[in-house]
Amino acid sequence: MLQKLIIKNYAIIDYLVIEPDGHLNTVTGETGAGKSIILGALSLILGERADTAVLINKSEKSVVEGYFDVSKNEPFKSALAANELDYEDQCIIRREIAVNGKSRAFINDTPVTLHVLNELTSLLVDLHQQFGHLALEEDHFQLQTLDAIGGTTATAVAYAQLYGQHRKVRRQLNEKIELQAQWQKEADYKQYLLDELVEAAFKPDELEEVAQQLRQMGSAERIISVLSGARHLLDEGEQPFINELKRMNQQIQGITEVMPQLKPVLERLNSVHAELKDIVEELAIEEGKVAVDPDLMDELQQRLDLGYKLLKKHGINETAALLAIKDRLEEELKATLDVNNAIERLTKEEEKLYKELIKEGEKLTAARKKTVPSFVARMNELLILVGMPNARFNVLLEPSVPALYGADNIQFLLDANKSGQFQLLQKAASGGEMSRIMLCLKSLTAKALHMPTLIFDEVDTGISGEAARQVGMLLKDLSQYHQVICITHQPQVAAKGSRHFYVFKQPDKAGKLGTQVRTLEQSERVLAIARMIGGEQPSEAAINNARELVGA
Repeated sequence: MLQKLIIKNYAIIDYLVIEPDGHLNTVTGETGAGKSIILGALSLILGERADTAVLINKSEKSVVEGYFDVSKNEPFKSALAANELDYEDQCIIRREIAVNGKSRAFINDTPVTLHVLNELTSLLVDLHQQFGHLALEEDHFQLQTLDAIGGTTATAVAYAQLYGQHRKVRRQLNEKIELQAQWQKEADYKQYLLDELVEAAFKPDELEEVAQQLRQMGSAERIISVLSGARHLLDEGEQPFINELKRMNQQIQGITEVMPQLKPVLERLNSVHAELKDIVEELAIEEGKVAVDPDLMDELQQRLDLGYKLLKKHGINETAALLAIKDRLEEELKATLDVNNAIERLTKEEEKLYKELIKEGEKLTAARKKTVPSFVARMNELLILVGMPNARFNVLLEPSVPALYGADNIQFLLDANKSGQFQLLQKAASGGEMSRIMLCLKSLTAKALHMPTLIFDEVDTGISGEAARQVGMLLKDLSQYHQVICITHQPQVAAKGSRHFYVFKQPDKAGKLGTQVRTLEQSERVLAIARMIGGEQPSEAAINNARELVGA
């Protein structure tokens, strides 16, 4: 709800503050007084393009601020969060036009783009100007209107949720199918690579160990010579070192009684003697392992050649990397199988959801078709009341492929002059007629639909008398559920307002005319409406008529 509108240095407005109430606010004034200028300023905070021509004082910037109570506006709260903007119960929308022509927009003092401003303020203000009813060209608005009137909104919401689920599953299925197609191109080659590695059946570090074993077998004679020589020196020569060491130990042991300080040395020599004996045994064992087996060497060489071929093929240099590739190929081929299983599962789920969607869509379509006759009849009654007795409204509902708002194509049609030929509403109706049609539509949906502040610009153009009174009554009824602001020239409409703003021009101290707005008291309202009826000097009859209208 719009709580306050502040306009500074805009066109012929120096400074203006308007504070509408939460119901029907009527705005009256002489032609040229500035009512349209106020709407132009309001349009700035709704995202319209700015122009430096509106600067009344070329040395100061123009500022338009709107204060909105958004505490109960959940769609707006969600839109703020989606745009990462802070939420407060009172939202301040500000637009500034600098002297150099640059424009800036703010939501709660945070700069935003015009696109974001337009998106968010569309949830706060619905401005119905002549030739400005783009909503009537959108199928979803028309379907939502039909659902609100027919009480099928809950069914439509359930359908939309099911549609969202189906779209999500369908999207997942398409992604898996694309992935499958991509992987299938590589699957055969990957399987070939995996088969090679599985058949090779390398063990961890096998190639490194085989290479080492072959190097040993290639040097077998030298290795045996070295090991045998070492063993001979230690244990088998004419004077084996181990025997000499043993003899030395015995001699030192014989003098420890007179030199006890040599006992630690003796213990160390004994330890060395035992260690050398172990070394001799190990040398013998290792020497026994070294053998020259041509068949084994050939077998090992073939194994190594196979391994080096696969290492080169995959651009790696160790057995561990080769085994890692084998594991990865197994995982990727397993993932391909998992994708196939996922496609099968998602296909079944998608088919099930689609059947449910079709069923729910048929249910929604049937309910909408039942609503159409009574909706058309009610609209035609209202069109007569608002001064369009020759107009005929109709609704064309045709089947379509399932979409977010149902499996229906809808068109609002109008025969403006009983010609028997219906056209699309937005083509058949004039600007003033369109405003009244929108008023009729919104009066029928007022209880069921959440709507922002509704602003009607001269919705009563071209009508008078009873039709104008009916327009006023519709606006008043609508204002029981939504804040409504209506610019009007009809006393029957102006009298229905819960707050009445009078727009007028007044010279400043320098004699320059500027637009001003005054909230009229009850007695002032009677006089203003009397002047709308009987001119600048209204008669007693006009005053009584005005008093009756205001009191009605």
